[in-house]
Amino acid sequence: MLNDRARALLKALVERYIIEGQPVGSRTLSKHSGLELSPASIRNVMADLEELGLVASPHTSAGRIPTPRGYRLFVDSLLTIQPIEQAARHQIEGHLHPDDPQRLMAQASQLLSELTQFAGVVRMPVRPKASFRHVEFLRLSERRLLLIIVSQDGDVQNRIILTERPYTASQLSEASNFLNQHYAGQDFDLVSDRVRSELQRLHQDISSLMSTAIELGRAALSEQRDAYVLSGEGNLITRQEGAGNMDTLRKLFGIFEEKTSLLQLLDASQAAEGVSIFIGGDSGLMPVDEFSMVTAPYEVDGQVVGTLGVVGPTRMAYERIIPIVDITAKLLSSALSQG
Repeated sequence: MLNDRARALLKALVERYIIEGQPVGSRTLSKHSGLELSPASIRNVMADLEELGLVASPHTSAGRIPTPRGYRLFVDSLLTIQPIEQAARHQIEGHLHPDDPQRLMAQASQLLSELTQFAGVVRMPVRPKASFRHVEFLRLSERRLLLIIVSQDGDVQNRIILTERPYTASQLSEASNFLNQHYAGQDFDLVSDRVRSELQRLHQDISSLMSTAIELGRAALSEQRDAYVLSGEGNLITRQEGAGNMDTLRKLFGIFEEKTSLLQLLDASQAAEGVSIFIGGDSGLMPVDEFSMVTAPYEVDGQVVGTLGVVGPTRMAYERIIPIVDITAKLLSSALSQG
């Protein structure tokens, strides 16, 4: 537990560091903390905060910077949230139209990036089952087929199949008709298990084609289930924190590429009420100390279906980013529910 003097000095230090990006010295704190304390008294408090792991001293400066733990305390108990600017709210409202759910996700991600100048991310609605409404085969050439998969909610996925032998139009029709008549509306995982015995009773010439279609369909809808839309990654390169540390940037972009860590973080925030803040390595989920993420869940007709957020440097203006993420989640929920 910190006393009021220590809390006021930590708040002033974090706020100055967010604005200036430079280690904060005792003279600056004396000027901006609103406390009438001598430089010696401030240095004593800073030493205590450093011992608690809330601030750190870079080797090249007499000043101090906040640690992820210091940011966490600041965000949880010292932060003063600013109301969102009317222009930003109007920009969000003007671009989120309930016409195309897929386009809405991309628009929300782009808006988050534009309004914050960081990276915006939207986790696509999680589908509990990779079930399909309809499949169809289209012949592209003698040994190339296009598999068209229509999911239960109308999304269309296309996959190319390279075959070892040519198929006639009637064979392609027979394969698609069999899948659609017997298994439409079912989870591809269940279809895969059940169809094995059925295929043994079908003509051998289409059984391998149908097996391939089932595996590709399952993979296609599973990929879609684990998808997110990311915008503005390039903004992170221009930030001073990232530009001076390419190893950190490579690690962050590796997280974007590999997806698992980011999806775990987005899934963890989906169960939260309102805005969640993951600060660097202190969160245990955002494995890069120099970057943080502000997230909020969004809904369709009152049911939480996904998460959106902003990825930016740990030294971000949380008081401004938090309301942008919050209102974007609310307006996206409203647009999706209208659609």
